Amino acid sequence: MAGATSGADFKKELRAGTPKLGLFLNAHSPTVAEQLAHSGYDWLLVDTQHGPMGYERLSAMLSGISSGGAKSLVRVGGFDDRPGIQQALDLGADGVLVPYINTAEEARQAVSCTRYPTAGTRSVYFPQRSMNKEGLLGYAGKWNENAIVALQVETASCIENIAAIAAVPGVDILFLGQNDLCMSMGLYEKYEFPHMYTSPELNAATQKLVQEARKNNVILGLFLFGTARVGEFLEKGFTFISIGNDLHHVLTQAGAYVNDVERIAKEQGKNWSRRPTALF
Repeated sequence: MAGATSGADFKKELRAGTPKLGLFLNAHSPTVAEQLAHSGYDWLLVDTQHGPMGYERLSAMLSGISSGGAKSLVRVGGFDDRPGIQQALDLGADGVLVPYINTAEEARQAVSCTRYPTAGTRSVYFPQRSMNKEGLLGYAGKWNENAIVALQVETASCIENIAAIAAVPGVDILFLGQNDLCMSMGLYEKYEFPHMYTSPELNAATQKLVQEARKNNVILGLFLFGTARVGEFLEKGFTFISIGNDLHHVLTQAGAYVNDVERIAKEQGKNWSRRPTALF
């Protein structure tokens, strides 16, 4: 469900340079989604690509996000996931993130699934949650300008074709996925972790993305784990930034508490240390 700010205004602010920070949701929990919607993030993205949520759980999660007023997006299966795109938008999502885009034709197909005719091929139906606040005509009549359509830039082929992809009408956000892009470019094999993220090859690919996005007035977004590089990417012109995901937030805060308890126990002369796991 849309918050107080329309999708069109949300995109206008992003294009004007106003940062919008958010979080991916990979836990299939409506309760967690609702609580994080009250955390102050501008947007939350339900990640159905890498999270175990079906349409019924997605429905509950989007309802929870709406209650907190954050903008809601859904990462769907791909440009050819018409059912996933349709369900996400009918259930009230403000937009979608489409992964694994490699060509301009794939970008056109993704955009088409999100727009009502004649600009696209999204099916019209009533009643549904997306129309509860403004009705059929109020919602559908303004949807094509309010839709938030983000495409994931995460393959070497996408970078190779980025000029044509960025020029596709209806593409609002080009969203950089550094992890998959590094793998696609063979940088995990070439560099010792984490030096692939500061490699000249990734930097050149990022600069190419930035150049084409600016040329076409497309918003720049990316996924980060934590806040260490947020300033760097704000300076580069990225305004739609994820600060990780819900599970990463849980583990990060849990790790902080464990560190504190280890320190406190040591100060009190007690023998307590964290149970060894692969995550810490």
